[in-house]
Amino acid sequence: MKPYYILAALPFIAILGGAAFVNKIDPYVLGIPFFLFWISFWAVMSSIIMFVIYRLDPLNKEVEE
Repeated sequence: MKPYYILAALPFIAILGGAAFVNKIDPYVLGIPFFLFWISFWAVMSSIIMFVIYRLDPLNKEVEE
């Protein structure tokens, strides 16, 4: 199994699996409830992770002629 397959599953696990554990309002991060911060953080991290996967995938390498 290629490492970027595991990396691609990380946002899915963090948003859906982690939501049950971080469903709290009390700690505020940047002035918003922790749950909203968690979802926003992983939305941004998903984009970053997908960029890393794009760069690691050998099918996306440019062919030099």
